[in-house]
Amino acid sequence: MDERYMHRCLELALHGAGNVSPNPMVGAVLVKDNRIIGEGWHQQFGGPHAEVNAIQDATNKGYESDISAATMYVSLEPCSHFGKTPPCTDLIINYRIPEAVVAMKDPFQEVNGTGIEKLKAAGVKVICGVLEKEAMELNKRFIHFYTEQRPYVILKWAQTADGFMGSGNGNRLLITNEMTDRLVHKWRSEEDAIMVGTNTALQDDPSLTTRLWSGRSPIRIVIDTGLRLPSNLKIFNAEAPTIIFNNIREGQEGNLSFVQVDKEEELLPQILKHLWVSKVQSLIVEGGAKLLSSFISSGLWNEARIITSAAKIGIGLKAPSLNSSEKQKSFQSGSDLVEYFYTNR
Repeated sequence: MDERYMHRCLELALHGAGNVSPNPMVGAVLVKDNRIIGEGWHQQFGGPHAEVNAIQDATNKGYESDISAATMYVSLEPCSHFGKTPPCTDLIINYRIPEAVVAMKDPFQEVNGTGIEKLKAAGVKVICGVLEKEAMELNKRFIHFYTEQRPYVILKWAQTADGFMGSGNGNRLLITNEMTDRLVHKWRSEEDAIMVGTNTALQDDPSLTTRLWSGRSPIRIVIDTGLRLPSNLKIFNAEAPTIIFNNIREGQEGNLSFVQVDKEEELLPQILKHLWVSKVQSLIVEGGAKLLSSFISSGLWNEARIITSAAKIGIGLKAPSLNSSEKQKSFQSGSDLVEYFYTNR
């Protein structure tokens, strides 16, 4: 029965995708006599947490008097500190909720087990670990960010059936179908930032927005060490904040942030450190081949999504390749094959 209600928590938590970072996605339900009397999820960064919304939902439905006899199910350990909102542990204690079922501990250093201990100290029965694996998968970006102190990195590229991702002659090669294009924009809406290299920005002139999907556009990141990209490129428009990593200058111009990196040091670790400090929890890298290969060779990636079309071009710019030690899942998106690879690190 606990798993049934925790599944509902995870379903609710997903509603917060793309809106709550750098906070985790969290869902909560209140259950009395095997019936859900209130449910909620963390909807917006800085807004009420899932537990608050579940209690408010129960109150709105006329079940306020039942809350003190209900069980709180929540997909992540309730917070025990003052952040953007008051501690959820205090809320549970104040409403005299007798039992809390938690999927997983919160790895955030200001929580990390203290929420559970606070509830236990107040006499609340706590069960932890229900659907823990599923909860960890849901918030893998959040967990990785706080345990590894760098963003969760997703590599993405499209390639032809014979392994080419570009024409090689400077002309843009359109590989994916309309259905897959929409899927890619959905992916973008789920991540904090999106990155391309100098050549991709110059040759493809991408917008890197979510114009084919309803959702916020990620922070755009471009590597332009010599600041040679022309200002009329779409990546420099006002549609989304943009960070330009370069060797020349620091500064801010409207929505453009110039971040200077040391050319004597490795580039990618510097970028990821800056993103960590800036609380950019996840990054999707869309090209080009050189940049993607740099992430692969350095091992600074967590997931790769490769789209392979049925078309063959015979000659062009070769797509990167992963080693054979990664596990995968796959599905068809119309005529395109979409494959997910994960590092074993």
